[in-house]
Amino acid sequence: MNPQSTSTTLVTATGHIRAMRGGAQSHMLTASDGHVYVVKFANNPQSLRVLANEWLACSIGRAVGLTIPEPAILDVPAKLVESSPSLVIQLSNLTLKCSHGLAFGSRFISGDEVFDYLPESIFPHIENLQEFAGVLALDKWLCNCDGRQAIFCRGERKRKFHAHFIDFGYCFNAGEWSFPDTPLRGVHARHAVYQHVCGWQSFEPWLSRIESFDLLTLWEIAADVPPEWVEPEQLTQLIECIDARRSRVRDLIAVTRQSQYNPFGAWTEAKP
Repeated sequence: MNPQSTSTTLVTATGHIRAMRGGAQSHMLTASDGHVYVVKFANNPQSLRVLANEWLACSIGRAVGLTIPEPAILDVPAKLVESSPSLVIQLSNLTLKCSHGLAFGSRFISGDEVFDYLPESIFPHIENLQEFAGVLALDKWLCNCDGRQAIFCRGERKRKFHAHFIDFGYCFNAGEWSFPDTPLRGVHARHAVYQHVCGWQSFEPWLSRIESFDLLTLWEIAADVPPEWVEPEQLTQLIECIDARRSRVRDLIAVTRQSQYNPFGAWTEAKP
């Protein structure tokens, strides 16, 4: 399966850099392993469960070979929260300190030029553009109820960009842990990222890896979810649902293709 390893070693947050954009109100923190992480906290405005969602989806996606920043479980000391005035979550009429304790971290991609938007004329220079089909298959499997998000990185001496897929908090319908499948959920807003999709072969090797994903690997990934984030019985039910959905991914992609907003303009063979 050519899996990427996941980080199961607990690391400690050591410093606050800045707040990030987004509904979960993440913050960028330094950590004891020398890396920088984009961190979601237990008292984020979306749901405590989005921390488990991020860990599960990122780890599963990396296991099928997709370019996803390395996830980590961070211990955020109370002293760091107390000594960082900007480490807060802003609600409509209330400002809260970010919670200390265990948080989810996505390793920040450093040392490169990083963009969250590229003009479509640059898309031919994204060296892993084909992975957008693979991450769509993953998003269908895990019922990502948000649009697909990615950032684009380029090294100082490189002409090509590389897409990194981020933000999996709305998998499993965020805090609901349900699977309300609809055609455009998980689809990137700019359909030009699917310009290369001309048939089922365009979803390989990721689709076959999903369909043959080992249940034991799912349980190993789930075993690292802290009990502070979810009750074990609820996590067990979720893993069973995830495993049962592997065989439905092709059907979910086919439904997207049959919709009036079909993003696969180059897929011209007869529709199923």
